[in-house]
Amino acid sequence: MTNPMPKQRPHRRTALRLSAAAAVLCLTAGAGTATAAAADLGAGQARRGAVVSVTPLALLDARQATAGVRDAGFVTPPERGGVELERVVYRTVTPEGRPTTASGLVALPRDPGPRALTTVEYAHGTMAYRGEAPSVADGPDRAEAVMFAGDGFAAVAPDYLGLGVGPGTHPYLDAPSETTASTDLLIAARQVEARHGMHDDGRVLVTGFSEGGAAAMSIGRALQHGQVPGYRLTALAPVSGPYDLTGSELPAALNGRLLGPDATFYAADLVVAWNRLHSLYGSPSEAFQAPYDRTVTALFDGEHTDAQVAAALPDRPQRLFTPAFLQQLQHPTGKFAQMFRMADSVCQWAPQVPVRLYDADGDRDVAPANTLACKAQLAHEGVDAPLVDAGATDHNGSAFASYPLIRTWFDALAGH
Repeated sequence: MTNPMPKQRPHRRTALRLSAAAAVLCLTAGAGTATAAAADLGAGQARRGAVVSVTPLALLDARQATAGVRDAGFVTPPERGGVELERVVYRTVTPEGRPTTASGLVALPRDPGPRALTTVEYAHGTMAYRGEAPSVADGPDRAEAVMFAGDGFAAVAPDYLGLGVGPGTHPYLDAPSETTASTDLLIAARQVEARHGMHDDGRVLVTGFSEGGAAAMSIGRALQHGQVPGYRLTALAPVSGPYDLTGSELPAALNGRLLGPDATFYAADLVVAWNRLHSLYGSPSEAFQAPYDRTVTALFDGEHTDAQVAAALPDRPQRLFTPAFLQQLQHPTGKFAQMFRMADSVCQWAPQVPVRLYDADGDRDVAPANTLACKAQLAHEGVDAPLVDAGATDHNGSAFASYPLIRTWFDALAGH
């Protein structure tokens, strides 16, 4: 859950963009890839993970990759090598299991040598605007992929359904579809690697921030259960995820322990998205107070920026939802309760790989109690998952503090 009104940081937005010369190099290098992808279209490409198209985005040398990561706000050692970035559109499925497409970012080392690549999958945090997804925008989510690719990993960052250049709207905090979109990108990435003469070793280190922290746990479970042939879970490092909506996040949102405008943004996003999956109300006026009942659904169409959405919502959930629907949020029944149980189950399994949970004491977007609940759920399954505290920083700060530590840990696990 990325703060919809993040603090501004000095940030050279050009760091991960193409210079004129780099654009020529990138288009030349990527022309064969894009052509090959287009040639792949046809009846045989209906399978999940099949590549639909590949769009070259940038070729970065080690200096440019380092500058981009640092300018985004991460304090890390220099990148070991250059990075090639590509947007991949691939086949996946909707929450109902129907065929669709999604987009994602694949970041590869430019000169990996003959060795097989270990993969890092990064799942991003909350965003309302499709144009902020990793394969489209050059913000911190893209920088995290560059961080790992420049360190010698194959890095993949799904946009999820309905974000980036994928069709439809985003099914927010729907763990099953976040998982299928993310694991299908792994399959697509292997095809992209092959076109570059690269191959992976099958190991996947999974991480994610905020919404992506919960998604990372669900992705890891799918990998451990063998749902992605040829890939095996190697480690989990989720950061500040909403793992426990009913027991931790919603109570904190409704009793004032979280920032009111941000809590309202997240709750509105969740209710609108979940109503699209399963009808939770007959009309918006049953869930939302006037005048928001006439505007809130359209705000989450993927075309409004986070700032636009936040500005159009009230400052606390109690002013957005009707009293009756607030009761439903606190005491859900039927399909609503079932969806909460699904969301709250992402830590209710036993990873057979190292797990570290990262969060920050000063987080007022995603309550730190979520991480404690995840740790307790894993302990109940016999798993000791150390908690790495990023300190008194805020929600976004927990990512900036945690990812350099995760990079170092993943290096050690991969033998870099």
